Amino acid sequence: MTNKKNVLVLNCGSSSFKFAVINTQSSQQIISGLAECLGSSEARISIKQNGQKTQAKLDKDNQHLGAINYLVKELTQLGLNDSIAAVGHRVVHGGEAFTHSVVIDKQVMAAIEQVSDLAPLHNPANLVGIKAATNAFPAIPQVAVFDTAFHQTMPEKAYLYAIDQDLYNK
Repeated sequence: MTNKKNVLVLNCGSSSFKFAVINTQSSQQIISGLAECLGSSEARISIKQNGQKTQAKLDKDNQHLGAINYLVKELTQLGLNDSIAAVGHRVVHGGEAFTHSVVIDKQVMAAIEQVSDLAPLHNPANLVGIKAATNAFPAIPQVAVFDTAFHQTMPEKAYLYAIDQDLYNK
């Protein structure tokens, strides 16, 4: 029987990222937190576990990568690394390439990068989170969940109505 029963969820934004480790059997959040003000002298990370909140100052130069590395170090100290079965990433924009969640590989990362101009504040940060988590957990599946997947279920007339055709084609 495996002890891998938790999922690490990362939501990397332009100057912050939220995270949680969720038990897949009970849906309980084991830990959760927020790294904010990334890229500034006020950069910090807060971690909540068992009703207790801890906070640490982060180096402003490391931004997302440094905050994720800090989180991985904390997960290791808490003995949670070995319990993680998968890492889920919220990705803002998948363009027309992604109509549902996908297991991340090099082609998926390249496709997310290709549509980064559609979400320039978020997709690059999403990719930093994906790369950092892949580096920290190389044997664990990484899954991208796209905000735009919902829009792929809309009829063409609904998503094209309010936009010029030339702009859509670009």
